[in-house]
Amino acid sequence: MIDVRSFDTLGALDFGWLDARHHFSFGHYTNDGRMGWGRLRVWNDDTIQPGRGFAPHPHKDMEIITYVREGAITHEDSMGNKGRTEAGDVQVMSAGSGVRHSEYNHEDEETRIFQIWIEPDVRGGDPAWGAKAFPKADRANEWSVLASGKGDEDALEIRADARVMGATLEPGETLTYDLEPGRSAYIALAAGDITLNGETVNARDGAAIRDVETLTLQGGSSPAEIVLADTL
Repeated sequence: MIDVRSFDTLGALDFGWLDARHHFSFGHYTNDGRMGWGRLRVWNDDTIQPGRGFAPHPHKDMEIITYVREGAITHEDSMGNKGRTEAGDVQVMSAGSGVRHSEYNHEDEETRIFQIWIEPDVRGGDPAWGAKAFPKADRANEWSVLASGKGDEDALEIRADARVMGATLEPGETLTYDLEPGRSAYIALAAGDITLNGETVNARDGAAIRDVETLTLQGGSSPAEIVLADTL
């Protein structure tokens, strides 16, 4: 099955400094039909105003992947880590037994991110954080593994049987992805449009996928920037 979830059906909360869209139930937004997808629990589409952000707050027992679409996000945590992640790049945080962190937009422009939460294989453990650049040119019309708990070389490590993939797809190009039996996938577009196994997916739409052996993505009318999570 492929369930395309258009942007206008996502949960929406606008706090002024933060315009948040939720693919799944999160915070004050509850949708009993969208409580998660396999071990994928959160996919937020956030727009953060300049000079604003999330003050220090706690997390525990979650793998948190942040994909920066536009602008940059600055992270600081109780482990002593501090880093700035720019558009197209990725940061991950394994919350483990517990960590506090903040995320701010210190830029002069809006920052737009996807934030993805995946349940870890095992609870507890020391928290960890990392970030890495993933140039878009390196994933033109092909997949790049951004974060993985399956030992993929050059990917940021997470503690879950999962992969988060990224690709850019030009109009007229085709890209495939094989989904192993028993696994689920979720796709969201940062930009552009594609056809996914015959279904149209537009910018900032989502698509929940299960019981499909091969995903076939065809470039649409404008270049697409694609993020895919493959989980149990």
